[in-house]
Formats: sequence, structure tokens, C-alpha cells
Amino acid sequence: MVKKVAFLFPGQGSQAVGMGKDLYENFDAAKNVFDTADKTLEKSITKICFEGPEEDLKLTVNTQPSIVTMSIAAMEALKSELKIEPSYVAGHSLGEYCAMYAAQVMDLETTLKLIQKRADLMGATKAGSMAAVLNATEEQLKAGLEEGSKVGYVDVANYNSPAQVVITGADDAVKAASDYLLANGVRRVVPLAVSGAFHSKFMENAGKEFASFVADFNLNDAKVPVITNVDAEITTSADDFKSKMPRQISSSVHWTQTIQKMVSEGVDTFIEIGPGKVLAGLNKKIAPEATVYNVFDKASLEATIESLKEQLINA
Repeated sequence: MVKKVAFLFPGQGSQAVGMGKDLYENFDAAKNVFDTADKTLEKSITKICFEGPEEDLKLTVNTQPSIVTMSIAAMEALKSELKIEPSYVAGHSLGEYCAMYAAQVMDLETTLKLIQKRADLMGATKAGSMAAVLNATEEQLKAGLEEGSKVGYVDVANYNSPAQVVITGADDAVKAASDYLLANGVRRVVPLAVSGAFHSKFMENAGKEFASFVADFNLNDAKVPVITNVDAEITTSADDFKSKMPRQISSSVHWTQTIQKMVSEGVDTFIEIGPGKVLAGLNKKIAPEATVYNVFDKASLEATIESLKEQLINA
């Protein structure tokens, strides 16, 4: 029997050309989200998602609103077919905007406008680089960051799972840290194809400008608790969201801690909603005992509903 369900929403890197197309064609609830995005953002999110080209989809200014649109469309399609309400919601980096939408912190148009502004600001900040560090111990990671810091600024961008951390910062410092880690027992360090050092102090000016932008919007208190990236804590206050959203751009994403927090609150079932299966993979490392479903197309939506329906009815 399902105890508590959480919705999870993926972040940048999960995009793929064609995402959301069969949801758009088969579910009115999904179509309405895509059509609203096209109208609100005054560009064809549908074309970028369904046809690409990949070079356009990979641009931060397009990636972020496209993933948010597709993820929300998938969630609305799911909810149109199955009466389900999560106990908690969370999203990885830009996915947090889907989580806030799911918690009714803001309506669809506001969500789209905010994520587009965030994408514009982050995409315009070109300095720095990022790298994924796989299977490093805490001691190895600490030593690598210390080595990189001798050259320049380097920090942790994402605590993705016990087996994966992403580092961020100045190009030379990230390279120095990466080289040290590889020379000292860490087998894989993977440079990431990003336009800049996301979730680093290089993004602080973008965060300040975003704070001014957010100030003009009315947000609601959350109807469902959101576990926020900046601190992995339960957040429900509109004022707290307004202060955390700009900070999130330059602070670490505490994803491992977010999932651990939900498990400690009794969540035993996670539904990843949006393109790809990145978060499901991370969950296997963070909370292997939990059940994880994915909703990213018509077939996965139907399979998830089939698996959940009897449990939810009897819960």
C-alpha cells in the first residue's frame, strides 16, 4: 500500500527533441499547457520541443521553458487520467518551478514568465564551467576542491546522489580540481556542456536581477509542501519562495538531501514527471528502497496509472 507519494520534476540536461509530442496529441490537458506556453512566451515552444533542431533546444533560453512546459503538460495529463495528489513536491534546479506550479504557488502563465526570465539571465552569464564527479568519497571531493581553489573559485553546484556531485566555478579551477581528482583515485570526472557556471557565485548578479523581477509577481502559499533546493527544507510560505528563488540560481542544489528529507517524512513512492529518467536513476542511489515511476510519454503515463490505480484506491 502506498503511504505517501511525491512528484519530482527534472532539470536541465533531460531535454530531447520530440519530448511531449505524443502527450500533446493524445491529451487535451497537455495540449492546453503547450498552447498556453506558445502564447505566453510569444515563441513556439511546441516546435522547439517537437522538432528542435537540437542546437536550438540546447540553448539555455529555450531549454528551461521547454522542459518546464513539457513537465507541467505531463503532470496535467496524468492528473486528467488519475485522481492523485502528492504529499510533497520537488524539482531539480529549474524543475523547482514545476514543483511550485504543482503546489499552486503560481499559475501557469506566471510560472512560464518567471522561468523564461531565469533562463535569459542564466544564459547571458557565460563565465565558468561545470563537471560531474562520480563515485568520489567526501575526503577526495574536499581535497579536490581545495586543490582547485588554489587556482581560482570552485564549489559544489549539485549534490545529485551519494555517487554523483557536480562542481562549478572558474574554468581553470574546475580543471585543476578535476585533474587532481582523476590523479587521486576518482575514476570519472565528466565536463558538462553548459554555457556557464550555474549554481555558483558567478550567477549572483543574475540572482539579484531576478529578485527584482520576482518582486512584481503575486505568489501564493503552497497547497502542497515543496522541498526546496537551497536547503532541502519544507517550504510553504509565498514570502519564502520569493526569497529562495533568486538564491537558488547561485546556490548548491541539495538534491540528495531533498530525497532523504522526503523519505524521513514517510514518502515511499516517487513519480518523476518530465523528460527522461535522470531523477529515477539518482533515486536508486539515494533511496533504493523507494518505488519510482516515470511519466514522460503516453506509454509511461499509462503504465504508471496502471501500477498506481489499485494501490491508490486501497490506500
